[in-house]
Amino acid sequence: MILTGPEIATAAADGRLLITPFDTAQVNPNSYNVRLGPALLTYTTSVLDAHRPNPTRRIEIGADGYVLKPGQLYLGHTVEEVGSDTYVPLLFGRSSVGRLGLFVEITAPIGDIGFHGQWTLMLSPIRPLRVYAGMKIGQIMFFVAVGPIASYSGKYQAATGPKPSAYWQDLAPLEAVAP
Repeated sequence: MILTGPEIATAAADGRLLITPFDTAQVNPNSYNVRLGPALLTYTTSVLDAHRPNPTRRIEIGADGYVLKPGQLYLGHTVEEVGSDTYVPLLFGRSSVGRLGLFVEITAPIGDIGFHGQWTLMLSPIRPLRVYAGMKIGQIMFFVAVGPIASYSGKYQAATGPKPSAYWQDLAPLEAVAP
């Protein structure tokens, strides 16, 4: 089951959902609009390495916005801190943003129950696009979980600002296989 807009507002008011800051004007019929935060990250090497931290460059989005360029991955973040110990959040780009040629969260829209923080957004434009801090960039829907809940306590918990991949922290050594 998906939460309706009125239920999202009620759950935010009674603490079942964390949405900070919360604005009733951002409530949709079955989702909540989230806004783009003021910072972006880009990777600075031509080849990324899944086994190591990758260097990044921070970009502040000014009052005149910032032009995203095709062929570049930008890591943005939500203004809002969002999370729940009860519901499963899913974040998607808004259709109005997609119609401008910006892909948002194509590969990782699902959030874990128990995550609380700003969401890192993976932004990929198909043509040059000027974006602005505070623009409505995505929408989060909340689904009812069925079964026992194991709350998230991972490496991105309590995130603020955009976070680069920490995949390298997940690596376990492979055991050699005898021939």
